[in-house]
Amino acid sequence: MNSLPKRTHGQKLRRWLNSLPKAELHLHLEGAIPLNALWSLIQKYGGDPSVPTELHLRQRLTYADFPDFIETWIWKNSFLRTYDDFTFIAEKVAHDLFKQNILYAELFFSPSRFADRGLEPAELAAAIRKGLDKISGCEIWLIADLVRDHGPSQAVLTLNEAAAARHHGIVGIGMGGSEHRFPPEPFAEVYTEARRLGFKTSAHAGEAAGSDSVRSAVVSLQVDRLGHATRAEEDPALLKLLNEQRTPLELCPLSNVATGVIKSLVDHPVRRYWDQGLLVTINTDDPGMFHNKLVDEYVQLVEIFHFELDEIRSLILNALESSWMPKMMSPTLPEIFSNHPGWQLPN
Repeated sequence: MNSLPKRTHGQKLRRWLNSLPKAELHLHLEGAIPLNALWSLIQKYGGDPSVPTELHLRQRLTYADFPDFIETWIWKNSFLRTYDDFTFIAEKVAHDLFKQNILYAELFFSPSRFADRGLEPAELAAAIRKGLDKISGCEIWLIADLVRDHGPSQAVLTLNEAAAARHHGIVGIGMGGSEHRFPPEPFAEVYTEARRLGFKTSAHAGEAAGSDSVRSAVVSLQVDRLGHATRAEEDPALLKLLNEQRTPLELCPLSNVATGVIKSLVDHPVRRYWDQGLLVTINTDDPGMFHNKLVDEYVQLVEIFHFELDEIRSLILNALESSWMPKMMSPTLPEIFSNHPGWQLPN
C-alpha cells in the first residue's frame, strides 16, 4: 500500500474513515442498542415516566461516574425480557455496524444478567445469533461476559453454559461489571478452565480500578486481551510487561470520558501507549449509551492526539490481527482489509 498523506481534517477525514473497512473487538450487545430501538422496547413495555420522550431518553443516558453508569445499565436492561427482544436488538446492532462499514466485530453479551427472567444462556445465544444472521456484510462472533458482580460460582456456570452453546458462535469469555468492587484474583480458576475448554479470554481492567487490577488480570487470569487498561500507565513496569507479551489492548477513549474514568479526552493515554509501542486497538464499548460511533473515535485520534493517517490504518489492522476470528471461517477477510480501495484518501 502506498503511504497516505499525514493529515486531513473535517468532512474529508470523516468521509475517508467511513469508507474504510473496520473491525471492533470491545462492544457490548446490550450497550450498543441504537437509541430508537431502545425507545421502541421501552414503549413495548408500557413506557417509563422518567423518559416521556426519546429526547429525555437520550438525556438519561449520561453519567456522573462509573457507578452511575452501572445503575443506568441495569435500568436499561429491565426492558430486555424475552428471547425476541434479544433477536430484535441483535438485528438492529448488526445493521448499525454494517452501516458503519464495520466488517468484523466481537460482541459481548451477559447471560447471567437475565437469568432472573427465565432466559436460558443457550437459547439466549440462539436468539442473538438469529438476529445477527438477518444482516449480511458484517461477520460477528460472540463473547460471553462472566459479570464479576455475580461471583466465581456463577462465572463457572456461565462458562459451562457458553461451552454448551459455542455452536452459536461464542469464541471467548470476558469479565465486565463493577471492577472497583470485584478484583480479578478470585476468578483465576475460572479462566484456567476457560482456556482448557478452548476459549480465548479478556477482562475489563484499569477502567474503574487502578493498575493493580490490570496486573492481576495479566498475571492471575493470564488474559489474551485487556479491556480498557486505561490506568495501566500508573505502573511503568506493567507497561513494559504488556509490551513484551504483546497483549492487545481494547481501548475505549470516548467511553472512558462518558463514565468519568478520565476527566477529559486529552487525558487519555492512547497516544502515550501508542508511542511506547503497545498493541493498541480502538473500540466504542457501549455506543448506544455513549452516543458514539467508531468513526468518532478515530476522528478524535486525529484531531486531538494528532495521529497520522498511516497510524490510523495500523490501528484498524491491529484490531483485525488481534481478533479471535476462527482462522478457517474467513480466510479472505484479512485480504479484504489490506487491499480495500478505501485506503486511498478521497478527493
